[in-house]
Amino acid sequence: MAEQNCLVANDWICGEYLRSRSHELTEATVQHIWITVVSVLIGLAVAFPLALLARRGRGFAGPVLGLTTVLYTVPSLAMFSLLLPLFGLSAALVVTGLVLYSLTILVRNILAGLEAVPQEAKEAARGMGYGPVRLLWEVELPLALPALMAGLRIATVSTVALTTVGSLVGKGGLGNLIEDALPSFFKAQVLTASVLCVLLAVAADLLLLGVQRLLTPWTRIRTPAVASAGEGIAKTEAG
Repeated sequence: MAEQNCLVANDWICGEYLRSRSHELTEATVQHIWITVVSVLIGLAVAFPLALLARRGRGFAGPVLGLTTVLYTVPSLAMFSLLLPLFGLSAALVVTGLVLYSLTILVRNILAGLEAVPQEAKEAARGMGYGPVRLLWEVELPLALPALMAGLRIATVSTVALTTVGSLVGKGGLGNLIEDALPSFFKAQVLTASVLCVLLAVAADLLLLGVQRLLTPWTRIRTPAVASAGEGIAKTEAG
């Protein structure tokens, strides 16, 4: 009886809300995930060629990094307002805005990863007859994966949070539930939707971390030589 009355009492934690609104919560969560995934994938597809362009020299790096940084500083309300004439009140409006926001993080991390590739590795590949395209895909990109994946994780978590802003146009996933609940201060709905957003961000980060560890096994390997050197340094400092 107490659980049934939690809706009337407007409690923060209410099992009856979860049971009675399960379909609504599932629908909002699926929309939230869909918008996040699409935005991040498109952002990655756009950021990669931009990072390659920025790597060509300072004449390209300045404008590319400057533009992506400026885009990130634009408030979400202003961004959606600027995109509204092009996309109307649609999911494409939200996705485009989220893609633009993700570029700052993705472009910088991809560029940092590519620039961190040892020159010796690139020279050795060229000496073996690797052309620019093969060098990029078989040597530079694999070695840049740790930085790329780190940027992808940050961009994904950030996008999960920013997706809620899409509630301004009715396409905000869990953000729609939060906005709908605020006027009447429906505590259970606000708390549940907020907790689900946090759980989505944590789950996405852990998933991408697992993918990163699978794709970059060498980052977890501690060779005997490195281990011995580390132990020697530790003993020296202790002595």
